[in-house]
Amino acid sequence: MKILLLADIHANWAALSAIQETFDACLFLGDLVEYGTDPVPCINWVRQHAHAAIRGNHDHATVQRVTTGPGGGCRRLAAATRLLHQALLTPSHLKFLARLPVTQTLDLDGRRFFLVHATPRDPMDEYLGADVAGWTSRLANVEADFVCVGHTHIPMDLDLGEKRLINPGSVGQPRDGDPRAAYAVIENGQVEFKRQAYDLDAAIENLRTSGLDAASLEIAIEMLRTGGQVTDAPHSRR
Repeated sequence: MKILLLADIHANWAALSAIQETFDACLFLGDLVEYGTDPVPCINWVRQHAHAAIRGNHDHATVQRVTTGPGGGCRRLAAATRLLHQALLTPSHLKFLARLPVTQTLDLDGRRFFLVHATPRDPMDEYLGADVAGWTSRLANVEADFVCVGHTHIPMDLDLGEKRLINPGSVGQPRDGDPRAAYAVIENGQVEFKRQAYDLDAAIENLRTSGLDAASLEIAIEMLRTGGQVTDAPHSRR
C-alpha cells in the first residue's frame, strides 16, 4: 500500500497541483490555509482525495477568526491572508475546516498511524524539532507505528524505538531553504521523502493579484523564493 503524506499546503495551489504522485491513501497533517492566496482548490483537493485529514493552527485561526497580535514575518502575513480567506471561502469550506479533528488514529496496511499537526501536548501550536527525548516524552501514551506531524515546515524522520516520527515538510511553504514542495511516501513500511519543483512564477502572480498589502506581499514572495529564509524568522512562527 502506498500512503501519501502531505502537510502545510498553505493555500499554494501551484505547489499542490504539481505533485502528481499516485497513492492508495492520502493523509493530510494540517494547515490548508493562510500564507498563500489560493485556498479554494486546495481545500477541494483535500476534501476529494484525503483518506484522513486533521486541523492545523491556521485552519483553526481562519475558522475561529482569531486576531493575530503585532509582529513581522509570517505573523503579519498570516493576519493579512486570514482576512482574504474569510472573504473567499464558502460556508461549506469553512464547515469542512471547522470539523477537522485535532488528532486522529487509524490503521492502514497493518500499521497504526497517529496524526497530529504539532505535538500531543499542544496539538496545534507547540514547535518541536528533531528532539528524540522530547518526542519520546510527548508520545509516551501514544500507541502507533508511525506518528505523522507537520507544523515546522521542515522534513524530519526520527526513530523512537517502537514508534517512528515522520514530518513530510511543507507542500506550500517550505522553511528548510529548498523552495520545492516537500512531501513523503510510505510504501510497505518504507519511508521516502520527496521534493517537487513547481511553477513559482504562477504562485507569485496569484499573490500579486490577490489584494495583499505591499509589505505582506514582499514577505510572501521572499518566503516562497528562498524556501523560508526570511530575515525576521523569529517572528514568523505563528
